[in-house]
Amino acid sequence: GFSKLALPLTQLTRKEQAFVWDAKCEESFQELKRRLTTAPVLILPDAKESFVVYCDASKMGLRGVLMQKGQVVAYASRQLKIHERNYPTHDLELAAVVFTLKVWTHYLYGSRFEVFSDHKSLKYLFDQKKLNMRQRRWLEFLKDYDFGLSYHPGKANVVADALSRKSL
Repeated sequence: GFSKLALPLTQLTRKEQAFVWDAKCEESFQELKRRLTTAPVLILPDAKESFVVYCDASKMGLRGVLMQKGQVVAYASRQLKIHERNYPTHDLELAAVVFTLKVWTHYLYGSRFEVFSDHKSLKYLFDQKKLNMRQRRWLEFLKDYDFGLSYHPGKANVVADALSRKSL
């Protein structure tokens, strides 16, 4: 996704990083420019229709796809922060759900929607008794939304899975 493509440029913005524009930066810049000037086919959201969110996480980042009627409304992705790279898989998958809901709050808040993840244990999250503070905070955030959380096997969750594993 975008985060991996922009990595050479985002690394230049770090505090202790010397600003050196190399071939990787130029290649990244040119590819970003090309992609921003050629629009993908997206549909406009319809307030009368329900939304479907597909989420996925990898060791590289968090990704999601917002859909209606089987068509893409929006894509979202971001790199993992340094501390997030140490999260267990369960927390990464939950972080992907929280990330996508925060990005698309203006579409999702106040309406019923479905979230699909390829991590089966997330279905049982709300029944857990032992949660760490991060999980509790995220659970509290999720309670504000009216959604169903469904398991969608990795092979079937092709949209979000492809975004999280795609190498650019």
